[in-house]
Amino acid sequence: MVLFISGHRSDHVKPLARHAALNDYVDLAHSVGLDPARMVRDAGLDPAGLSLQDRWVPASAIAGLLENSAAASGREDFGIALAELRRFSNLGPLSLVVREEPDVRSAVKMLVHYEHMYNEALKTRISENAGITTLRVGLDVGVPGDFPQSIDLAVGVLYQLLLGFLGRTWRPVSVSFTRPAPRDPAPYRRMFRTDVFFGERFDGISLYSKDLDAPNVMSDPLLRPYTQKFLEGIDARRDVTTASRVRDLIELLLPTGRCSAEQVARSLGVDRRTVHRKLAAEGHTFSSVLESTRADLASHMVGNTRHSLTEVSELLGFSSPANFSRWFRNQFGHSPSRWRAAAGGLGPPEPAASSFGPAPESGIG
Repeated sequence: MVLFISGHRSDHVKPLARHAALNDYVDLAHSVGLDPARMVRDAGLDPAGLSLQDRWVPASAIAGLLENSAAASGREDFGIALAELRRFSNLGPLSLVVREEPDVRSAVKMLVHYEHMYNEALKTRISENAGITTLRVGLDVGVPGDFPQSIDLAVGVLYQLLLGFLGRTWRPVSVSFTRPAPRDPAPYRRMFRTDVFFGERFDGISLYSKDLDAPNVMSDPLLRPYTQKFLEGIDARRDVTTASRVRDLIELLLPTGRCSAEQVARSLGVDRRTVHRKLAAEGHTFSSVLESTRADLASHMVGNTRHSLTEVSELLGFSSPANFSRWFRNQFGHSPSRWRAAAGGLGPPEPAASSFGPAPESGIG
């Protein structure tokens, strides 16, 4: 397996991936006899968060989940099966832009250039030689090891995207995997409908270069100027900050009751001092990011009656409803119950000024 891992330092932050990478995981897991909620929890993820496609989580957790699912189900083709369920829209906002590129070559280059917008762990390279183009898929989840299911999923999704551009009758020249041949290679050959080789030097797809010159059948030339402007306004996450990573993880960890600087540091693959140092360089502290994240979540969750106030207290990581109520009043100048009552009428009351200072005791380290 080719992994793009080189000399990880103690302050190297692990790559993240969007929850959309697990789209259709629940249905597939059920179909092969797994308990998806238990599998997701065992991987250190929040089952309830799977519905939030744009939430970012450690790519290593997703990779571990896929490997565990394949082993528990006995399905060596688990990643391929998940790729078969994938839709173009799973790329998120990028799909709106890519589908309007005029030809397949520019669409593929756009996908590769902006792949960090949906999965920071992917490293795809394009090479052309003697009329053959090779799309090589690499993976760096931030930890050493082999993750064939994630590679299978990435190559399978790339193939599905090419089918979307070129039509269902298109065939690649060949598909290659560095992994050893599975006991039953039939699912791979059935999906890719071409020669599939295992034990090769790279993971990826080979196709005729002329195929890339074909017009993109999904493109509408009248829409392209608008999608280009849309792309300019998208946060491409190339300059992702430590604060934004920490915030994503805080949202993920708060409902588990395990949201601490130590746990966030472990999820990022660094030590606690590194997190504090990187946040300080950006003008933040862990407490300030925690409090601002909580405040944003609280203002929406309290104003929505989907959860009781006791449940909101638990989801925000407080040790008791009383502690939550005191914290909420300190932040917003009103009790949670009054805020909710106002939200059911003309909207939440105007929040009082707050500095997001230290919170009362909440059971979070």
